[in-house]
Amino acid sequence: MTLSTSSDAPGGTTGRRPAVDPGRWPDVVRLPRASAPRTAVARGLVERGLARMPLRVRHGAGPLRVPRPGVPRDDTPRDGTPTLTLHDPAAFHRRIGADGLIGFGESYMAGEWDSDDLVGLLTVLATHIDALIPAPLRLLRGVWAHRRPLSDRGTLEGARDNIHRHYDLSNELFALFLDPSLTYSSALFDTLPATPDALTAAQHRKIDRLLDAAGVRRGTRLLEIGTGWGELAIRAAARGADVLTVTLSEEQRDLALRRIADAGVAGRVTVELRDYREVEGQYDAVVSVEMIEAVGADFWPSYFTALRRLLAPGGIVALQAITMPHDRMLATARTHTWISKYVFPGGLIPSRHAIARESAAAGLDITHDLGFGDHYAETLRLWRERFVERPDAVDALGFDATFRRMWELYLAYSEAGFRSRYLDVRQFRMIASGPDGEAAR
Repeated sequence: MTLSTSSDAPGGTTGRRPAVDPGRWPDVVRLPRASAPRTAVARGLVERGLARMPLRVRHGAGPLRVPRPGVPRDDTPRDGTPTLTLHDPAAFHRRIGADGLIGFGESYMAGEWDSDDLVGLLTVLATHIDALIPAPLRLLRGVWAHRRPLSDRGTLEGARDNIHRHYDLSNELFALFLDPSLTYSSALFDTLPATPDALTAAQHRKIDRLLDAAGVRRGTRLLEIGTGWGELAIRAAARGADVLTVTLSEEQRDLALRRIADAGVAGRVTVELRDYREVEGQYDAVVSVEMIEAVGADFWPSYFTALRRLLAPGGIVALQAITMPHDRMLATARTHTWISKYVFPGGLIPSRHAIARESAAAGLDITHDLGFGDHYAETLRLWRERFVERPDAVDALGFDATFRRMWELYLAYSEAGFRSRYLDVRQFRMIASGPDGEAAR
């Protein structure tokens, strides 16, 4: 099916909309079933909410609709206000009426809407999310929102499938937008805003801070839960630590092994394809970077129990985690979202409160807690800019224009979450409660 009147370039607003492969993207090609009254209600709520936000709305090539007082009423966005361009308003509202934010994302993938400033638009929406959904409807979220599929739960089998669906897409794809360290988590910059040439040093700064917090040095027995592509294990081994790092991604494991060998530290690092619940032994330090988000709330007790069980007396846990406000977490805990459908199946971003509660229940005390969400926004900006600048390279790997729009929306959506303060990223240092943790205090 070939669509028209929109760009197949990410963030574009003119040109042809991309052909959408019905075999790969059935729910993007096919409009969902939705009754006329439900679509009308959705349209009314969305238009009423957008009218209260600092943004412009354009229907196709028509004039800008500027309902907000004080915004210039011409076609020149002089004040940096983002514009939402609806190429197919009927489809846009029908998708939202049927599927909420899943429909919003699928509508972008289908080329039914665009923006001249995608991150700016999404930041406005994240900041003013309560204007879109009235309080009574938020209370009834469980009635109208889709539930997460049971198959996405983080069981031993489900966790492997979930990780495979994201991290085994292609090592080459991730290499297109990550820095040479292949570190897929927030960097910690020296200064903001960040420049592209500062990213690798900022990733090393983040890793070194975690290793310092965990007391990693020569002779340390270190367990890393979530290998990534091996950079943390390499830097820990360079300090003289003996490292076991575990992952569920076969592609990550294979490349991590090659990178570890190339770094000359293969004798100090063991990489295993293993679930955190299957690891045995005790370790002086346990480090896990942005892995808890993939665990799922039902399995947080198992995750923190494993951290405590694997910690030797006097040992230290260093954890990096994306967080969201507790009330938002509770509201979305069982909801199937666009991110969980297309990008990270089975995951849930925890709150600081949830991390504190679950770690305490497992016998771990938080001794240090550092937040640096602004740094994640900059990390994501650098990734997104590099990704959108290389469409031909993405295509050459076998990913189509619909995938490119999906991935750009994911990166922009995430960046907007941090810019709006809806999301944060934090590093936690934890020790065992009671006498077992005394040596690390």
